[in-house]
Amino acid sequence: MSYEVLARKYRPALFAEVVGQDHILQALQNSLISGNLHQAFIFSGTRGVGKTTIARILAKALNCHNRGEGSEPCDTCSACEEIKSGHHLEFIEVDAASRTGVDDMRDLLESAVYKPANANYKIYLIDEVHMLSKSSFNALLKTLEEPPPHMIFLMATTELDKVPKTVLSRCLQLNLKAVAQTQIANHMNAILDKEGIQYDPATTQLIAQSAQGSVRDGLTLLDQAIAFGAGKLETSQVKELLGTIDDVYLFELVEHILAGNGEGAHHSLQRILELQVDYQKVIEALIDLMHQLTMTQQLGSEDEDLVRLANSVDGELLQLLYQIAINALEKFSVHPSPHQAVEMCVLRMLTFHPLNESKPQINEKKNPKPKIKADVSKPPQKRVKEEVKVHQPGKKIKASSTNGTAASVESLSIGDWVKDFEQLGLNGISYQLFSELEFKEAIGNRLVLVKPKNFSSPTSALLEEFSDKCKEYFKVRPEVVIEQGNVTNSPSLLKEKIANQNLQSTIEELEKQPIISEILKSFDGTIEPDSISTKE
Repeated sequence: MSYEVLARKYRPALFAEVVGQDHILQALQNSLISGNLHQAFIFSGTRGVGKTTIARILAKALNCHNRGEGSEPCDTCSACEEIKSGHHLEFIEVDAASRTGVDDMRDLLESAVYKPANANYKIYLIDEVHMLSKSSFNALLKTLEEPPPHMIFLMATTELDKVPKTVLSRCLQLNLKAVAQTQIANHMNAILDKEGIQYDPATTQLIAQSAQGSVRDGLTLLDQAIAFGAGKLETSQVKELLGTIDDVYLFELVEHILAGNGEGAHHSLQRILELQVDYQKVIEALIDLMHQLTMTQQLGSEDEDLVRLANSVDGELLQLLYQIAINALEKFSVHPSPHQAVEMCVLRMLTFHPLNESKPQINEKKNPKPKIKADVSKPPQKRVKEEVKVHQPGKKIKASSTNGTAASVESLSIGDWVKDFEQLGLNGISYQLFSELEFKEAIGNRLVLVKPKNFSSPTSALLEEFSDKCKEYFKVRPEVVIEQGNVTNSPSLLKEKIANQNLQSTIEELEKQPIISEILKSFDGTIEPDSISTKE
């Protein structure tokens, strides 16, 4: 016996069974009771909220033999059964996506002049009506404006803006809302109780949240969760299926960010990414938590962890972090590396953190003169003089000492800095931050880098890590000086430039291929750069 998916098995058959669209149902039921029916209805809304379902229930109510003066169809008479199964002679359901031509519309309307033989109304249900061609809409206009009294149009669309205004002005528009998370969760709880499936209440909340307002999407995810859990729902398994981030890890990450702890935030982020979650979901989870914290500050909450964290942070800082996360999500699809996009989002939250402004910056002065306190209790030691000569592009820098030995240092010319930077072995947040800085010069043992305007300086911990890596590679610990100016040649910008050049080369190669060239020429088309997938 074949399995029937939950979305079809529990599809509403009556107005009372529809979830979360009370404002639409009230208008339709009042019209049925009073008899003041419009000649055309158009239902709009996102996927899976009940557009086609409500249209079919309305069609049953209009032609039901036993409805009487009420609004609910009986769902048992021959008319209701035939409409439900799609075999009613006077109920014509059309998929506009597959019948877009004007000839299809003319064939459809040929029988409009004839009265229904065994029903009250001849009903046309056009699903995804926005897919009709311009000629089809024009062919429909006259009949739609002055239809016979026995004819009613029902239309459904997910893209109302693509329906011509001449059509909209002739229809009664009913806009369906995205269903609330609580309503979807309660609906799933009722279904699970009927099916006799064991579940944790938290699991349906997680699935309802992932459904994003769509009842059908929620029931599809519920089917997947039941199969994944072998007939039962457990919170840990549902989180694994949905790629949901555990609140413990997320709270830990945000606590480090709010404390301005770059190293702690880096480790917390790595722990989250080790769970193999979708990178985009990490940013979405940060946005959601910032929203929850802001709402908690204004309205309070029963969650002790939320209250504790909300009380420890300033509201203006929350708004800043929220905006940073939103901007990161907007640009996520164009970023060449999803992993770096998440790290850069956290990095921005840290670098624009007010606590970082109060921390002492290293080597802000160009010529620091450290004071040396003599220790008279020990005999004077022979001072070893180290000197790094000012280099010219293409030349090597050598560290010399008074004992005559010389330590060779890799070339640090501007032309080679990008290659040397990649060899330092930086990773994570350190790599992202210092890749935004441009090499200026090396004088003595001083390494001068330039940061963009309004770009906060690295924390002392990150500077220490950078200096350690430089010492390992160049055999000399540099005195890092960071200046502010215009950055045009940083490793990050050069990497982006190379990526764009590779993308353009790929497009040119594709355009040279005979098949693609012929398609582009025939349709006067172009290749969209965003449509080309870049693998790491």
